[in-house]
Amino acid sequence: MKTNSAFNRKFAYLSILFLFLNFIGLYLGVYFTGDGVPSDWYQTLNKAPWTPPGWVFGFAWTSIMICFAFYLAILFLEKTNRKRNVIIYAIQWILNLSWNPLFFYFHEMGIAMIILILLLVVLLYLLFENYSTLKISSLLLLPYILWLIVACSLNAYTLIYN
Repeated sequence: MKTNSAFNRKFAYLSILFLFLNFIGLYLGVYFTGDGVPSDWYQTLNKAPWTPPGWVFGFAWTSIMICFAFYLAILFLEKTNRKRNVIIYAIQWILNLSWNPLFFYFHEMGIAMIILILLLVVLLYLLFENYSTLKISSLLLLPYILWLIVACSLNAYTLIYN
C-alpha cells in the first residue's frame, strides 16, 4: 500500500507540474497573439465553413491540456527515456506556443501550417513510440491529435482561400 501511495503522490505532483507548464504555454501563446480573433485581419479572412464558434477553442484547449498533462505524468512515471521525453515535450511546447503569433500577429499562414504539421508529427511520434508501454493511457493523446487535425484543416483552408 505504501508503494501505491508514493505512486499517487508522484502522479499528482507530475500532473500539477504539467498542467502548470501547459497552461503557461497556452497563456503565452494568447499573449503573443496580439489582437487575434477580434482583429480586422482575422475577421475579414475567408474562413472554413466548419470553423467552430470561438468558445469551442477555449473549451477544446482546456480539455486537451488537462488530458495531455495526465498523459505526461503517466509517461514520466514509466521512467523510460526521460531525457528524450523532456526534449520531445519541449519541442511540442515551443511549436504550440509559436503558432498563435505566427498566424494572428505576423499573418504567416504558411509557416503556421508547417508548425501545425510538425506539432502533429511530434504528437504522433509520442503516441506510437510510447503505446507499447502506456497502452490505454495513450488515449489521453487523442483529443490533442484530433484537434490538431481540425486545426490543420482550418489553417489550410485560410491559406488556400485568402
